Amino acid sequence: MKSLNIIVCIVMLTLGLISTSSMSLANPNSPGAIYTMSNETEGNEIIIFDRAADGTLKPAGSVFTGGFGTGGGLGNQSGLTLTEDGQWLLVVNAGSDEISVLAVGPDGLMLVDKVWSGGTRPVSITTNKNLVYVLNAGGMDNADDNITGFMLGKSGSLTPIPDSTRALSTSSTAPAQIGFNADGTILVVTEKATSKINTYTLGADGKVSDHRIIDSAGTTPFGFSFGHRNQLFVSEANAGMPNASSVTSYELKADGGLDTISPSVPTLQTAACWLVVTNNGKYAYTTNTGSDSTTGFVIQNDGSLELLQEDGVSGMTGDAPIDMAFSRNSQFLYVLNANETSISGFAVDSSGQLTPVEVMNTLPDSANGLAAL
Repeated sequence: MKSLNIIVCIVMLTLGLISTSSMSLANPNSPGAIYTMSNETEGNEIIIFDRAADGTLKPAGSVFTGGFGTGGGLGNQSGLTLTEDGQWLLVVNAGSDEISVLAVGPDGLMLVDKVWSGGTRPVSITTNKNLVYVLNAGGMDNADDNITGFMLGKSGSLTPIPDSTRALSTSSTAPAQIGFNADGTILVVTEKATSKINTYTLGADGKVSDHRIIDSAGTTPFGFSFGHRNQLFVSEANAGMPNASSVTSYELKADGGLDTISPSVPTLQTAACWLVVTNNGKYAYTTNTGSDSTTGFVIQNDGSLELLQEDGVSGMTGDAPIDMAFSRNSQFLYVLNANETSISGFAVDSSGQLTPVEVMNTLPDSANGLAAL
């Protein structure tokens, strides 16, 4: 299974009615929760775990998204995301070309809306205040990939923004992620097949006013996160070549331009695809699908990067780690392991060191994406 999933990872690198009674079984007294999606073809569900104060997890039921998954890997980051205020959970339904919104309340989750994604096979979604953009990866050959915008209403409804759909650098780009910068004025999209990074500046109406196509500093840009001071950190899987992954830091300019700070700093690991940054902007971590590990970096004030550990191993995960998410205060880091269909947990101390918390083995084989409270 290990070799099969590495092959799947490398392939990923290159390439109705709304129920108002669908509630989770989440414990309102828990300090937090973890969400992933089943991505199953017979029906996509949000799978919920209560998080205890010590970071341990307890299964807390599931809620149907109203759409369908693909049953396989999406080659993505941010397949589901929480709004900044934690009020709404948004999720892609890649098998039915839809996105869903679920209300997050004291009694759990409730499905409130589901709409067409504006394209084919949505794989990543991002929000900033009431603005939502989704990344559509196109058909089976990744053709006709695009981004499309929506307004998120006070009741959780999604309204398409007219004339907001925009193409990527070309067709068949195998896009991985879409994300807003901190103030919601710029969107970033990574393309695995072309090693390009797209930036889209947005007007006051939420529509794209300018589109830049930028060469990535390294090969196969995949996941990314923003830090402080307009810093952008992008993982580079380098087509899954053994021990050849890296991370580049950039400064994002107001016009959408990117200035390289630290180009392609090696992780010394294989297939670094997913990347997250702590809330305080001091540390970045990748998951390395081919090495069953996570690599941590110290982020200097100027955005330059240094490995936390000389060998690039900050923590050992389960088999074939993919998505990651921090708890809201970055006290805990959670990792979704594809081959074990499990979630690994780590406590994060003030120096960025990781200490294992537990492994939760109760997920379907097709599980995708992580979001955390």
